[in-house]
Amino acid sequence: MSSGHRLRDVEQHHPLLDGEEAAVGTAAGEAEQVWFIQDGCGMVCAFITWFLVLYADFVVTFVMLLPSKSFWYAVVNGVVFNCLAVLALTSHLRTMLTDPGAVPKGNATKKYMESLNLKPGEVIYKCSKCYSIKPERAHHCSICKRCIRKMDHHCPWVNNCVGENNQRFFVLFTMYIAMISTHALALSGYQFVTCVKVQWSECSDFSPPVTVMLMIFLCLEGLLFLTFTAVMFGTQVHSICNDETEIERLKNEKPTWERQVRWEGMRSVFGGKPSLLWINPFAGLRLRRLLARRSRKAGPEFSV
Repeated sequence: MSSGHRLRDVEQHHPLLDGEEAAVGTAAGEAEQVWFIQDGCGMVCAFITWFLVLYADFVVTFVMLLPSKSFWYAVVNGVVFNCLAVLALTSHLRTMLTDPGAVPKGNATKKYMESLNLKPGEVIYKCSKCYSIKPERAHHCSICKRCIRKMDHHCPWVNNCVGENNQRFFVLFTMYIAMISTHALALSGYQFVTCVKVQWSECSDFSPPVTVMLMIFLCLEGLLFLTFTAVMFGTQVHSICNDETEIERLKNEKPTWERQVRWEGMRSVFGGKPSLLWINPFAGLRLRRLLARRSRKAGPEFSV
């Protein structure tokens, strides 16, 4: 390694590389792999998330809407709720299966150092855990076992870090979960009033005790999910508008970068001018490329 460059081992963040420079070191084989974190706790939490969303969809559809005597009430609410559920689960999948911005492991090599064209005496930082050159604003995640660019936090509910490449999908996930929670609570309230008026006769295909139990559990789930996701959604939007990650806020780190505030920050995360693509988790999804990658290699591929 050239004597004109100084390499320091650190476990925190700091200078010198930006996201584009760090991406140069990504291996071709790693770029073709599907990102998935093999963490037991995260996989259990992700399964619970899907189970609770599907449970809510079951109660809303089969307990409340199908037995309803109002055709259009059932159709309109059924379409809206199921569309929001699909958008929420798609956002969850894309958050979980998208590389959040991992820095290539072990790229602190002489060849890679020379490719950076650093000035004599310039200091760069190496992570002592994954042996990678750390870009500015990158932090090491002990669960993903990688340094993540613009890492906000590691969320077990999506079994992944929230970072530079998947923060948009995480924001959409929290938004759609908050929306279906609100919708489920509103439907539960209306269903309860309707059943009380008819003294629980013919208001559901299930017996009154079963109906009450299903609705009570749905209300508890809706309140819990609504509180958590609404707070998280607001926190994420605030962080994006201030161009500050949660880790940087908690550590009270002074910015060494030029901040992109408000709409500039939103555009940097969601891409381009405000449009319906901002709230579309399917945008940019390339199924053909994903299927082609899987066909080239046998069995599941994990990039961890």
